[in-house]
Amino acid sequence: MPRPAANKIKSVRAVDRAIEILQAFSPDKPSMSVLEIEKKVRLSRPTVYRLLETLVSHGLVRVHGTPQRFSLDYGVGLLAKNWMAGLDPITVSQPILKRLQEDTKETIGLNVVRGYQSVCVLELPGPHALSMSRGIGPRDQLVRGAGGKTILAFMMEKEIEAILRSAPKGIDRKALLDDLSEVRRKRFCVTRSEIFLGAVGIAAPYFDHTDRVAGSIIVTAPEARFTEDRISKTAKRVVESAAELSAALGHSSSR
Repeated sequence: MPRPAANKIKSVRAVDRAIEILQAFSPDKPSMSVLEIEKKVRLSRPTVYRLLETLVSHGLVRVHGTPQRFSLDYGVGLLAKNWMAGLDPITVSQPILKRLQEDTKETIGLNVVRGYQSVCVLELPGPHALSMSRGIGPRDQLVRGAGGKTILAFMMEKEIEAILRSAPKGIDRKALLDDLSEVRRKRFCVTRSEIFLGAVGIAAPYFDHTDRVAGSIIVTAPEARFTEDRISKTAKRVVESAAELSAALGHSSSR
């Protein structure tokens, strides 16, 4: 195999170093002097200056103040905007849901929020002869079922109030609020026979890059196959999968 040209190796190294500088900025350090950057990336001052000049010329870093300080610039925001525009939860979630289905051997669904309802936009039916499946498209009230309640629990207070005011007759407001409080505490919801008679639903919420709840991942199965121990183990995997999807959509659990 022919050896790479020397200038190609240098260009890759330069990219690595430029990325190190961009990653050195943080919410705690949004603005830094050359000396501070130099200490973080452990590069010589001439190299840091040369890389900063390149980043400034591309709108990724801006220079301001006297003495000079550097901050991330609009170009980083444009890259982030382009990245977020391509975050389609259906596409991003598919390998995550596939792994969850392989682990649970049950029907897996992806719900998204549409106004004050949830919509199933992706479903992986379980392999058993007896399995629960609704298909793609049904719209559900957020006050019923694990998939809806786990979304409702993490919506803004004013949204919850609006949804409760328009809830179907027969919904016990106090019982529902108690359920939502429990969902927030546990980070998942388990329901029995709320949508399908004899079905267990186990759901957890996922969040987008703005930290708003975007939908839920749900496992649906016949009650006959789910002991309390299996419900507990499945809930743990659903929460893990929802957290993985949240991270893939730009949500930071530390925020």
